[in-house]
Amino acid sequence: MKENILVSVAMPNYGQAEFISEAILGVLSQQVNFEIELIVADDCSPDHTEDIVQDIIRTHPNGHWIKYIKHSKNKGAIPNFIWTFSQAKGKYIAACEGDDYWIDPLKLQKQIDFLENNPDYSIVFHKVREINSSGIHTNTILDSPDKEETYDLQYLANGNFIHTPSVVFRKNFKEFPLWIKFSPIGDYPLHILNAQYGLIKYLPEQMAVYRIGNGIWSSQNRVYQIINTILAISLIISNLPLEVNVKNNLKSQYDNLITGLKNTQQEIINPETVAYNLPFKTLFIIIIRKIKYLIKYD
Repeated sequence: MKENILVSVAMPNYGQAEFISEAILGVLSQQVNFEIELIVADDCSPDHTEDIVQDIIRTHPNGHWIKYIKHSKNKGAIPNFIWTFSQAKGKYIAACEGDDYWIDPLKLQKQIDFLENNPDYSIVFHKVREINSSGIHTNTILDSPDKEETYDLQYLANGNFIHTPSVVFRKNFKEFPLWIKFSPIGDYPLHILNAQYGLIKYLPEQMAVYRIGNGIWSSQNRVYQIINTILAISLIISNLPLEVNVKNNLKSQYDNLITGLKNTQQEIINPETVAYNLPFKTLFIIIIRKIKYLIKYD
């Protein structure tokens, strides 16, 4: 078993055999002066993901970085997301889902050097390029300023701007709070949790690729995305002891999303139903009740 792991890379995946090799090789190509573990959590994929991963473990010089686990039963996207991150032994955690990939071999070294030298920062992320389901690079570089920026929790409460394959954060807590297990979104609540512990740094270097149309989030239509974000924000507000200005920004984001739903003329959620102050158990019941409405808009 590895000792003195500085960085854990979390790679939850399901049914991504077409892309998993590129995702893994992007991590194994990292040129670093510290110990890495790559946690590949296969959520009982019905494809040949396991064969691909095992072959890389056997043949790649850095294959020993990989900790591969295939669940005997499908956990579901959010439970597998949480499980993968909870296995991390490192001081820092990086994320790369099985359909995204890294393109800069110095990515981790740059981000870890920053966090090591700036203890008041909790998160560092960077510019990401988008690729479509056909493997064609779009002209979009997602939400990408051309200079370094510093953000905080209050700013993050306006909306999520951190793309999953770009993020590295400190391991700020040992266990996920129970309520996050009921969120339909994993990354935004995770970033909110981590931003409570320090500042957020943005690096303008393009070091990863985000694939649209294949992952759980990017393959959803806009209505699904809005609804899931509304429910995630409701859970965050209901369960975190946030400062007033942070909570107000979250509420404003929530209200804007409700307006966006109304503009789609899809009467799916009554904004009075999902109150800001509902406990997570009540919200979970609401989520279950909404499934029958979501099915109508497949």
